Amino acid sequence: MSDYKEFEHKMTRTCEALTTTLATIRAGRANAAVLDQIYVEYYGVPTPIQQMATIATPDPRSLIIAPWDHSVLKSIEKAILASDLGINPQNDGRAIRLVFPPLTEERRKDLVKQTKKYGEESKVAIRNIRRDAIEKFKKQQKASEMTEDDYKIAEKDIQKLTDDFIKEIDKITERKEKELTEI
Repeated sequence: MSDYKEFEHKMTRTCEALTTTLATIRAGRANAAVLDQIYVEYYGVPTPIQQMATIATPDPRSLIIAPWDHSVLKSIEKAILASDLGINPQNDGRAIRLVFPPLTEERRKDLVKQTKKYGEESKVAIRNIRRDAIEKFKKQQKASEMTEDDYKIAEKDIQKLTDDFIKEIDKITERKEKELTEI
């Protein structure tokens, strides 16, 4: 049935969103992805830092943000301080340097908890997609667009799809947890 494709696509997007979100959790190394969720007020419009500056990684523990328009340095600095990044930006008048301290054991545990929370939220989203799919098939069956047997098959297929995506989410979160604990 082509109806599955719609739900499979939604589940795939949920996994992609989880991967993107987990990339923003810093794991001891400097990674420009930690800035993805930070927006700076630029001429009245919230703008991602990547769209207004060059971001470089001169060494494994630091990032340098060099805005093309130096007048936004203060705004970038404020946005980083307001975020939950937990790093104090160093502004030299031309660029902002972010130095990532080594993670403490307590901070690692917090990040692992956060990773698990994001994983759980993604699983809930997958289950909601399954519920929507089953409701759609139930309506089709009630409207005599689908037989009872076809409905049972569809329900079983959607459950298998759900189980596969839940396993994928577990793999994604386990990789991130391993990355956080092995540093």
